[in-house]
Formats: sequence, C-alpha cells, structure tokens
Amino acid sequence: MNPRPRMTVSATVLDCPDPRALARFYRDLLGWTVVEDRPEWVRLRSPDGGSGLSFQAEPAYTRPVWPAAEGAQQMMAHLDIEVDDLETAGRHAEALGAVQAEFQPQEHVRVHLDPAGHPFCLFLPGA
Repeated sequence: MNPRPRMTVSATVLDCPDPRALARFYRDLLGWTVVEDRPEWVRLRSPDGGSGLSFQAEPAYTRPVWPAAEGAQQMMAHLDIEVDDLETAGRHAEALGAVQAEFQPQEHVRVHLDPAGHPFCLFLPGA
C-alpha cells in the first residue's frame, strides 16, 4: 500500500469576471492581505495563517442564483464567515458592495451576495 502523500488545502478559488475587484471586496471585508496580484489571478491570505482565498478570471462566468432555481446557474460553493454581530457585519459587507439576499433560511445566519453574485453566510457562533 502506498503511503498517503502530504496534501494541504491552500485556498478556496472563486471564479469571477474581475479577480482584482472581487479580491478587493474580500480584502476589505475580511482584513486579509493580497499576496499575489495578476490580472487573471489574485490570492489573499489571513494574517492569522491558514488557507487563503483566491480569485480567478473566468470570461464565461455566470452569476449563480440564490436560492437555487431549476434551469439557472447553481451555486457550487459558498463561504461561511463567523461574526460577533450580524447587523454590524451585514452593514459592513453592504457598504463594500454586498447585497443581502431576499431569502434568509435561518434566524442566526445572514446570506449575502458578493459583487460577483457568490453567496456567503455571516453567522453567529453556535448558530
């Protein structure tokens, strides 16, 4: 039996039409640092370490629909972001260009859409 090779998830990658614009949104939202910046690829890292967040240019990008609708582009993944105050975090996200989704499935979670339409959840600890 072959030993399992070392593998580390380095980042989640979001496709988008403008990687620099979407990276700027998440940099400002999370307070992370840009560690790689090219027109077609931008990578962010948390100052606390851990896996990062990358943004890749996709010319054929189609915004996902939230909630899911048959025949529409489906969300393939989303980010969960723990916050200590939903209202303050929501206002911060919206000031940067996010939109609160109309459909909210849980009381202690707020679904927002980033400027490229990717859903992300702000949630309270224990929610």
